[in-house]
Amino acid sequence: MMLACGLLRRLFRQLTLQTSLLLLFLFCMVSVFISAYFLYGVKRDLEPAGGTGPEGVSDCDEPKATPSRLFPMKTVRPSDTRTDPVVLVFVESLYSQLGQDIVAVLESSRFRYRTEISPGKGDMPTLTDKDRGRFTLVIYENILKYVNLDAWNRELLDKYCVEYGVGIIGFFKANENSLLSAQLKGFPLFLHSNLGLKDCIVNAKSPLLFITRAGEVEHGPLPGDDWTVFQSNHSTYEPVLLAKTRSAESVPQLGVAGAGTAPQLLTSVVQDLGLHDGIQRVLFGNNLNFWLHKLVFVDAALLETQNELRSYVPNFTFNLGFSGKFFHADAAQQKVRHGECVLQRRLDRCTPISQHNTQHKPKQSAVFPGCDKEHGIPTNMGYAVAPHHSGVYPVHVQLYEAWKKVWGIKVTSTEEYPHLKPARFRRGFIHSGISYPGGPKELDKLITGGELFLTVLLNPISIFMTHLSNYGNDRLGLYTFRKLVKFLQTWTHLKLQTLPPVQLAQRYFHIFPEERDPIWQDPCEDKRHKDIWSKEKTCDRFPKLLIIGPQKTGTTALYLFLGMHPDLTSNYPSKETFEEIQFFNGHNYHRGIDWYMEYFPLPSNTSSDFYFEKSANYFDSEVAARRAAALLPKAKIITILINPADRAYSWYQRAHDDPVALKYTFHDVITAPHDASLKLRILQNRCLVPGWYSTHLERWLSYYHPSQVLVLDGQMLRTEPALVMDKIQKFLGLMNTLNYHKILAFDPKKGFWCQLLDGGKTKCLGKSKGRKYPDMDSDSRAFLKEHYRDHNIELSKLLYRMGQPLPSWLREELLSSR
Repeated sequence: MMLACGLLRRLFRQLTLQTSLLLLFLFCMVSVFISAYFLYGVKRDLEPAGGTGPEGVSDCDEPKATPSRLFPMKTVRPSDTRTDPVVLVFVESLYSQLGQDIVAVLESSRFRYRTEISPGKGDMPTLTDKDRGRFTLVIYENILKYVNLDAWNRELLDKYCVEYGVGIIGFFKANENSLLSAQLKGFPLFLHSNLGLKDCIVNAKSPLLFITRAGEVEHGPLPGDDWTVFQSNHSTYEPVLLAKTRSAESVPQLGVAGAGTAPQLLTSVVQDLGLHDGIQRVLFGNNLNFWLHKLVFVDAALLETQNELRSYVPNFTFNLGFSGKFFHADAAQQKVRHGECVLQRRLDRCTPISQHNTQHKPKQSAVFPGCDKEHGIPTNMGYAVAPHHSGVYPVHVQLYEAWKKVWGIKVTSTEEYPHLKPARFRRGFIHSGISYPGGPKELDKLITGGELFLTVLLNPISIFMTHLSNYGNDRLGLYTFRKLVKFLQTWTHLKLQTLPPVQLAQRYFHIFPEERDPIWQDPCEDKRHKDIWSKEKTCDRFPKLLIIGPQKTGTTALYLFLGMHPDLTSNYPSKETFEEIQFFNGHNYHRGIDWYMEYFPLPSNTSSDFYFEKSANYFDSEVAARRAAALLPKAKIITILINPADRAYSWYQRAHDDPVALKYTFHDVITAPHDASLKLRILQNRCLVPGWYSTHLERWLSYYHPSQVLVLDGQMLRTEPALVMDKIQKFLGLMNTLNYHKILAFDPKKGFWCQLLDGGKTKCLGKSKGRKYPDMDSDSRAFLKEHYRDHNIELSKLLYRMGQPLPSWLREELLSSR
């Protein structure tokens, strides 16, 4: 080895200056040839496919943008992810148009999301929960807010994205103050702004494409003159959408030639493959007004949040539904024409059907012989449509009963659930065994990238209803769907298929099982619903106050005290659950709002009617808050909190009818391991989980404004109930105030306050209330103190944000935990 090194040293000493320069020149030439091979040889295989120009001139003759090498994308199964399926959206303001457009697409695609105002130097929201990430995708309405984050927050977010494999989508919307050309801070990427673009194409080699199909040119100008294009020589950047400049003038900063030269394709949407810093990003050079941006945006979101796209089933078939709108009174047989087909239905009693009259009673139905076979139109599909959608939602019970009894209807459709508009919120649900799977230029605009196209793009299942008397006997309907299908096949990889109504409903709820349960809305909050609803019903029959619990905190005593007030009226008692209706948290919810209203009296003509109900298991229910807010959005909410350790012990004492409680001590129950018997763990949960006050209260506050929620100190309710009742009357805004100091008296035998009657007698709660128990053992008290310590700290923070005082027991717990 030493000998070889010596020979090399002697050889280099003998080289002349001319020889060295010659060798250096040869080395440079070889490098140039190798670079040229990769830049111009490999490039041809990566260029986006060109379409045909407006006059039959191939776009292939024009210069192309040079995409970098493809990044091998790995597929992540949902079970492998370490993040929750929630999208974090940073918006400029809650009312910005682009922010609302982003949220609209996420909602239509059923993505869970959380919006935050873009932090400048403020704190970033909490990104992790123990060892799991809280977000699977981050979206910035203004990418500059991400680029210009302070060093601490930027490092925090980037580290999170790298560690959890989270991508970023960002938008750059130029304005009159934007620089015409600038480098994106911290990135090997240049931005050129305020351009007019035209003739957009999709880069066929982009790894981002999933739904989007490449190969065609969207001819014509792109909306607006404020487009931004991206330019970079770094291999991490891959064009997704490309377009030409609208004018033939030279753009020196892009190296684009002037008049007489074919315009270059410029990148208006770019994907960062993560080769620069390990984070994948997709950047848009404008907002979502351009329909192709919406299509690519869905692909970008799917890349980060879903492993596979929902699919569809072939063989389109017309399904002949039946409305009954054109029935005439006293007609024995009614006929509805469909081309040469005649649908005939017989009625026991035929009446004119309007929006408020849906109680027709069909007896049988038949189709003229050979009609269905001749035209291949199925008629006995278990499917019907109500006139004007009346009675479907809001629910009219008699319609359901008649449908099921006479025709065996299993599926219908309505555009009213939960509301007609915005259309992206329409959903399916199941009630009573019947399921509900949710000029020429203007028409073409709806089809070619417009609302109709987006409806199919963003919804796995769509039901379209046409009306025989409209659209020129459905010829426009046929035109619409032919053109829509062709457009979808041109620009997307979606496969359109169809199923009969019953199977379609089954598929819908297989995809969205969480939507099987309906969410009852307040019919009076939507004018259309109020018009459809029966005139005999009134929303004044709904309660304005809910006492939500939790159990064993004094809710029954509060229920009694409120009932003493002349302006407050409680619900009728239930045979099953006594003073509690328990509507929003259990099986009673499926009985519908008509059933719920029956528990309240018909309102009088006075304005002082104030109904309330108490169901103490609403507090820790995972569904009650959402359901209550949908039906009673303006209701006031009262919860009573006592020391959670005392609440847990009280529940255990109440459960002594349970064999498990008789078999195990309280300490055994609360300290039971995870592998304990199912019955023991159920009792443990009922003792411990309701005491996680901050968790449950946060859930209610996600649906109700803090000003609608009152947190009561259960200890004060027990010792000074009159003061608490004064606070409640003020919270409810009652015009007539009652002096509870004069109508409440302490009963020493019972050990709590009761209603004072004439003659000095008292009316107290039943024997099951206010019972004395042995003191809790010290080991259990110590265990529960530690178990609830973090929950109590979070509760104190939550009450501070709500602007409500800390209960006395909570102050004591926090002081003793220091």
